[in-house]
Amino acid sequence: MKTLLRIDCSSRTVGSHSRALADYFEQNWKTANPKGTVLYRDLVKHQLPHIENNTIEGFYTPIEHISAEGKKATALSDELIAELKSANDILISSPLYNLNIPSNLKAYLDQVVRIGQTFNINENGYYGLLEDKLAYLVTAKGGVYKGTFMEQYDFQEPYLKAILGHMGIKVQELFSLEGAANQQTLEQNKLLLENTIRQSFNK
Repeated sequence: MKTLLRIDCSSRTVGSHSRALADYFEQNWKTANPKGTVLYRDLVKHQLPHIENNTIEGFYTPIEHISAEGKKATALSDELIAELKSANDILISSPLYNLNIPSNLKAYLDQVVRIGQTFNINENGYYGLLEDKLAYLVTAKGGVYKGTFMEQYDFQEPYLKAILGHMGIKVQELFSLEGAANQQTLEQNKLLLENTIRQSFNK
């Protein structure tokens, strides 16, 4: 039985294009995995604190030497990492805010990208510890970026691919909804993406 961890971060809890497409992906995932379980992590309804110094210190303290204060400072990270490790598939929906991901998603990633837990380092450099997981990304943008001069300003998708890869997580599919600011373009691209999502489960 598979588990999907769904992570949403759009400040719009109503009328969000990224959330709507994530809903569509979830419906198809459930159809393909009728006995599967979906875990929800809504970073707007349940906001996470930005990482603090005592949390970072706790990350780099050996478990046998960590203090009660250090354990408290890393408790949220422990919870989020355990949740992440319990999932087979990860669905992240994200709008483009100021050329990158929303700060609440960055706060989440700062809590789970942790040495000895989700990545490690040896003489050859960094390597991920979550190689048994697949990620599916749903992104939404008001403008059109791909294939235009604006593509150089899209730091959202390259960052998500890089940071997930840093943890060993492979991005299996990326569904990017562009042109959301134009109603006609939005409707056309939304239909195309829904078809792409549906076909991805029929391979």
